[in-house]
Amino acid sequence: MPKLRPEQLGAALSKGLAPIYLISGDEPLLVQEACDQIRRAARDRQFNERELYHGDANFDWNQVLSSANSLSLFADKKIIELRIASGKPGDKGSKVISEYAAMPSDDNLLLIVTPKLDAAAQKSKWLKAIEDRGIHVQIWPITPAQLPRWIGTRLQQVGLHADSSAIDLLASRVEGNLLAAAQEIEKLTLLTTDKTISHELMASAVADSARYDIFGLTDKALYGDARAAVKTLHGLKTEGTEPITILWALTRDIRALVQISMATAQGKNIEMAAKQAGIRDKRLPLIRAALQRLKPAQLQMLLRKANAIDKAIKGMRNAEPWDELLDLLLNIAGVNSLHPANDRLTLRI
Repeated sequence: MPKLRPEQLGAALSKGLAPIYLISGDEPLLVQEACDQIRRAARDRQFNERELYHGDANFDWNQVLSSANSLSLFADKKIIELRIASGKPGDKGSKVISEYAAMPSDDNLLLIVTPKLDAAAQKSKWLKAIEDRGIHVQIWPITPAQLPRWIGTRLQQVGLHADSSAIDLLASRVEGNLLAAAQEIEKLTLLTTDKTISHELMASAVADSARYDIFGLTDKALYGDARAAVKTLHGLKTEGTEPITILWALTRDIRALVQISMATAQGKNIEMAAKQAGIRDKRLPLIRAALQRLKPAQLQMLLRKANAIDKAIKGMRNAEPWDELLDLLLNIAGVNSLHPANDRLTLRI
């Protein structure tokens, strides 16, 4: 079956369900919305049960096959949702996915969610097995040039219209954070009655929507100003900012640091590496400062922590997201040195 873009998924679902769906990408909002579309379409077709598994290093992959082969107590069809945070199921996982794909059941729908797949995964047998029998929805980042159009479309979907200057203003405010853009658009639906968003109304709505700025938060952490970063985090919490929005911004910069670190280790100059990672020139000094503090193994640990916080926010881990965001923020700022053997540190401000 063909690969689809997110905007093509709705039309495909209206024609019927595939036995397997793979959603891959690093845009949390678009990944979540694609999954929601599939779940709604499945529920409309009497897939009333859902089982969720996390394919991490300690996962027993046989659970997927056992779930697929077990009969429901209520004879309901079932969604088997498998989240692979690393994007790499390993040998056991690859075998199980390929085995499942060879003989999918009409009573089960397998929904697999991964981050952006690397070159090796794109050539893997398990991915080919999925694409032979199911649908792969690839979600690519929205580039700065694409963001105004995305915002305009999003406004139209909720019955609003805005002129180009208003859209450009919102695009510059959210700096690529689709979650923040979606939240601002939701707020706009409450602020206008004539469905037309002028530049003035947009400016009023997003005029530093928060006294404490999310992007200022990440810049302070990258620079190593822990006290200022913590103050900003507390301010954002007080103002009701969603933890997932803060996590998105921190994770985006951690991923950029990983990409730049790997590129410079291979001999590429940092300016080119930063540009390819989507870092603006004005933020390059912050990136340099962070890379002087954080080694590759420490950056990988930060990614693992970010993934754990994501699970906590979604209720999949018994942990306080704000405490863990503080932990992550301080780690980025370098308050305590990170050691690859320790996933949890006692941090002091």
